[in-house]
Amino acid sequence: MSEGVRCMWMRGGTSKGAFFLADDLPTDTSERDGFLLKVMGSPDPRQIDGMGGADPLTSKVAVVSASQRDGVDVDYLFLQVFVDEAIVTDAQNCGNMLAGVGPFAIERGLVAAKGDRTPVSIFMVNTGQTAVATVATPNGAASYEGSARIDGVPGTAAPVPLEFRDTAGSSCGALLPTGRAVDVIDGVACTLIDNGMPCVVLRADAVGATGYEDRETLDADFALKARIEAIRLQAGPMMMLGDVADSSVPKMMLVAPPRHGGAVTVRSFIPKRAHATVGVLGAVSVATACLLEGSPAAEVADVPEGRGKTISVEHPTGEMTCVLETDEAGNVMTSALLRTARKLMDGRVFA
Repeated sequence: MSEGVRCMWMRGGTSKGAFFLADDLPTDTSERDGFLLKVMGSPDPRQIDGMGGADPLTSKVAVVSASQRDGVDVDYLFLQVFVDEAIVTDAQNCGNMLAGVGPFAIERGLVAAKGDRTPVSIFMVNTGQTAVATVATPNGAASYEGSARIDGVPGTAAPVPLEFRDTAGSSCGALLPTGRAVDVIDGVACTLIDNGMPCVVLRADAVGATGYEDRETLDADFALKARIEAIRLQAGPMMMLGDVADSSVPKMMLVAPPRHGGAVTVRSFIPKRAHATVGVLGAVSVATACLLEGSPAAEVADVPEGRGKTISVEHPTGEMTCVLETDEAGNVMTSALLRTARKLMDGRVFA
């Protein structure tokens, strides 16, 4: 690959990373992963010899291809490249990077623009689920300029609404893999849940936190991180995920009552470092946990009435609004939220 590989660097939601066409990467998984580690500069805490930004949120990869599935435009494989370990994993989705998949597919000619707004149906290879991203396409091309604002990203951009379908149990086989809304691990009540992202949801005060700490404070609290990691390692097999010691899932979600007019406050670990905001599908899973009677999230959340529920999830740098549609029994049928994306670089990357 001495001549480099075609690549687009994009911000998707509150993450950013490399977007590749599948045909431009090695077909052999080990060769592909070795290439991506070199591209990002891993393993190295600074990722100084690569394109990564020394943060899990900026060390991400989207691999996109035209889909052969009925009713689907493109397939999207998400890969998390660890910063200081030589690990590339496909164990999870990334809903933030998902926001860039639609624009990227249009940029690369996989999807033709249709009018001012173009829906792009996306199959998420990691979990076998489908999402629809609606991309602004005035003048027949993807546009990134607009007035939409999301917390955790400065300025404004074109809106990219994301609608998720059939995400329950995407990785664990069931919304509640243990069949219970509450499991007790090391004396702490937890909800083991997967509505697009496997998460362990627990009250912050149950592990000695407030739920309102900033990211730096949480990352410096090694006793807290050791305690929640011990819970995570036990939760993994219970969630049908096996040994998760070297896995990026499940995510750990510490919840507390809202302070700024939202429904719930969350501090997310992804899984061993505190998140600057909260992941898209992680927010969906937390919002869903708020609807489970007797769960830790339900104990602290302020949930609106009605079958259509707008759940504002407060996080360290703002909030993320999830819109959940439920059936008569209160089961979540669809979820949607708003993201933005921006093209940062289009060219060739070298390893």
